[in-house]
Amino acid sequence: MTTSFLRTAIVLGLISAIGPFAIDMYLPALPSIGKDLTAENGVVQFSLLAFFISFAISQLVYGPLSDIWGRKAPLYLGIGLFTVASIGCALSTDIETLIAFRFLQGIGGAAGMVIPRAVVRDMHTGVQAARLMSMLMLVFSVSPILAPLAGSAVIGFYGWRGVFYAVTIAAFIGLILLSTQLQETRPKKDRADSSIASALAAYRLLLSDRNFLTLTFIGGLGISGFLVYLANSPFVLIDHYGLTPTEYSIAFSINAVSFFAVSQATGWLGERFGLVRVMHLAVGAFALTTVTMFIVMSLGFNQLPVMAAFLFVGYGVLGLVIPTSAVLALEDHGEIAGTASALMGTLHFVTAAVAMVVATIFFDGTALPMAGAIAACALAAFLLTQATIGRSRVVAAE
Repeated sequence: MTTSFLRTAIVLGLISAIGPFAIDMYLPALPSIGKDLTAENGVVQFSLLAFFISFAISQLVYGPLSDIWGRKAPLYLGIGLFTVASIGCALSTDIETLIAFRFLQGIGGAAGMVIPRAVVRDMHTGVQAARLMSMLMLVFSVSPILAPLAGSAVIGFYGWRGVFYAVTIAAFIGLILLSTQLQETRPKKDRADSSIASALAAYRLLLSDRNFLTLTFIGGLGISGFLVYLANSPFVLIDHYGLTPTEYSIAFSINAVSFFAVSQATGWLGERFGLVRVMHLAVGAFALTTVTMFIVMSLGFNQLPVMAAFLFVGYGVLGLVIPTSAVLALEDHGEIAGTASALMGTLHFVTAAVAMVVATIFFDGTALPMAGAIAACALAAFLLTQATIGRSRVVAAE
């Protein structure tokens, strides 16, 4: 493994983590934000949903821009906006203002999510791309592993507003890394044929590509199973099970460790067994684990250690689904990698937003509705895989 390969993974991973850092560090603060701003839990959760909605939709803009302008310029734009919005969140005095700035924060943070995937596709394909993507995810794991712990520590000293000042500092570090450590991977000659018209044509092409859409929705349903937990777990673990914000952060981090540790086997397993086969088996294992969890909890075995054990295993195998589905979806679209990555990201988060809204409707403060929503996402991913993957042309990649 070359030094440049490792440096690229670290820089892309840290830039990708800036947006999610604003989610994961924020999670332990959700109950205290509601109390401080006199807002109900559902309204506080909407501040999280507003971020996801803008985060999803904005990717559709950043992808084509990265094909037209190159990869770095849109990153400067997005991270800069994210920085300003973070300061606005910190200064908010009511929940409506916080929601508005969270929406703007999502617009800025979307750049760091969509463009690094395009950079990976610029540099590599196949198993090498999967290896770089999984390494990027390992660095990306800094957010869900350390951010909740850091968030609970910051909240303890400075309150929930300190979280947004902390993510402002993280964004500034991202700008420095972007300026000094990342080379432009989209040559000017490749940008010459890129335009708004070509982006629209690319979106039409992608939306008619069954292979791309199938793989994108498989990954999106997998991510939904994680983000439903992300949105509901602060209330379930802190309010229902009685954990402190610090204990919650540790519990959340354990699942993240499982997810990202297993993801590091993607390259080796893909090289040995083929990326499609790895994804197929991982989706099945994710569905089996989470559906079993829901059944067991429905029978009355709903203690926190029981749920935690199932989630640890389930999110571990999910760590194989996300990078493989992303690499396979982008495999045939190198010329429009930015646009393809943008549409993928948008569909991922739109799918997740729908799942989060449905989960919120059934949420009653206990763990069972959350477990059911996670299992439903995993089962839907499994059924989609079974119905389409055998006939998909991506099988040729084996």
